[in-house]
Amino acid sequence: MNTPRMTITRRAAMTLAAAAVAAFGLAGPAAAQKEKPIKVAAIYTVPVEQQWVSRIHKALNAAQDRGDVEYVYSENVANTDYERVMREYAEQGNDLIIGEVFGVERAARKVAGDYPDIAFLMGSSFGPSQPNFSVFDNFIHEPSYLTGMIAGTATESNIIGMVGGYAIPEVNRLMNAFMEGALAVNPDVKFLVTFINSWYDPPKAKESAFAMIDAGADILYAERFGVSDAAKERGVKAIGNVIDTAADYPGTILASALWHMEPTIDRAIAAVTEGRFEPADYGQYSYMAYDGGSFVVDETLVDAAALEAANAKQQEIKDGLFRVNVNDGEPKSSM
Repeated sequence: MNTPRMTITRRAAMTLAAAAVAAFGLAGPAAAQKEKPIKVAAIYTVPVEQQWVSRIHKALNAAQDRGDVEYVYSENVANTDYERVMREYAEQGNDLIIGEVFGVERAARKVAGDYPDIAFLMGSSFGPSQPNFSVFDNFIHEPSYLTGMIAGTATESNIIGMVGGYAIPEVNRLMNAFMEGALAVNPDVKFLVTFINSWYDPPKAKESAFAMIDAGADILYAERFGVSDAAKERGVKAIGNVIDTAADYPGTILASALWHMEPTIDRAIAAVTEGRFEPADYGQYSYMAYDGGSFVVDETLVDAAALEAANAKQQEIKDGLFRVNVNDGEPKSSM
């Protein structure tokens, strides 16, 4: 009787090897320590000037200035090209590949699985996966709540306009937290909510903001670029998101919820360098407790009592005495 022969492909052999290593508690990219600087590549679907991506870019440039990494990146990469660019960076021997994969989840995870010795850290709505795919997100709902408190106190028309990119969890949770903060101090406030279905279309965002001002909004939540331009032109106030643009719009930005990617990026770099990188959710490092989020106010534009109340709530958040809800549901207009 002939015994059937088993043919193991190179892909299958790699998968079995990675599984065997993981079974002993050692993931592929964590197999050995690396000399600094490690090689890091980033893939962005928008320009590096865009709010969200600019924070990752800033943190990686800071790491490069310290000598921790050699950093290269590609911007304005179409979703249809994302997998190809990931593979190119993987083949070039990068130790850590970073990006945002909201529109290309399946393709990105497939690429990561094909390169188990490389660490991947990707902005994602989903969880980490073995052996080497970690995720992060912009959990700045806490400072967003605080900016809502400022806006809810400041509005005179009790109408706040909100312009977002896409109605996905990463955007929804910030807008919902802002709305809860506003309602906490002013239960009479109403909201106009719209999404422009783009990550980077300032003219479209600006037109949406103009329509809200025409409908009575005297404060605008600027989740996208273009909204603050409309506020400045029409003489109303705005709330910033992710980055501080107050210097570009003097007299317009009341407060901003800021995202700091350094706590996330620095931990991932250290894990790869020290040979202990493993699939994990890095989202928590965007919380205020880790200095991943912060709250800034233009004190010349904000009522002192409102600022005092927001600062007191901020301290409660940092002390673990107040928890801001994480609500990923799509926010709706209340008018």
